Amino acid sequence: MSEQSHTINHMSEVAERDLHETTFAVLDLETSGGSVRLGAGITEIGVVKVRGGKILGTFESFVDPGHPLPHFITELTGITDEMLISAPFIDEILPSLFEFLGSSEETVVVAHNSPFDLSFLKAASVTHQIPWPNYQTIDTARLARAILDRDEIINCKLSTLAQFFGATTSPSHRALDDAKATVDVLHGLIERLAGFDIYNFEQMRNFPSKKRRSKRPIAE
Repeated sequence: MSEQSHTINHMSEVAERDLHETTFAVLDLETSGGSVRLGAGITEIGVVKVRGGKILGTFESFVDPGHPLPHFITELTGITDEMLISAPFIDEILPSLFEFLGSSEETVVVAHNSPFDLSFLKAASVTHQIPWPNYQTIDTARLARAILDRDEIINCKLSTLAQFFGATTSPSHRALDDAKATVDVLHGLIERLAGFDIYNFEQMRNFPSKKRRSKRPIAE
């Protein structure tokens, strides 16, 4: 079997799995700036792994970005240079992170505004020549915009959605707290999807094309 066929088969296995049987790794990053292209780095990683509404485990670590933090980042997150002095660098963390996330055959990676978080992780993978597992991903911000009507909610910021769905953890610009809030948002959105007879990952990732006639799927 070719590598391409092997990858397609693994994607098919994930896509056909019922949502209550799908393992979701919900992650959030804190960073030293708004763009990896401008030299910003990861300062904190938080992940919550869930399946069937149950938490399977959590992952949390500070990360040394390799440079001092701008003052506004410390003001926003509460993370200081002193807190990162003994933190590992990203190349030391990635193998442990990937081990926690699990294989791309099993795990779907979830993040709020996922292109932002994934841009930092994928850039670090390339820089340090650590292969990026071919995860299927879900962006809860895009999923919320596809599911919720504009008269229900004023915007799809994480803080707004967390309040809307009654999340047990409030977003705080800290990685694990924000990941926990995103878990509750994800579960709220999955409950909404049931009202549209959406019960597996294949249906979930193609949902926008059915509801809003968008050609851009939720999953990437």
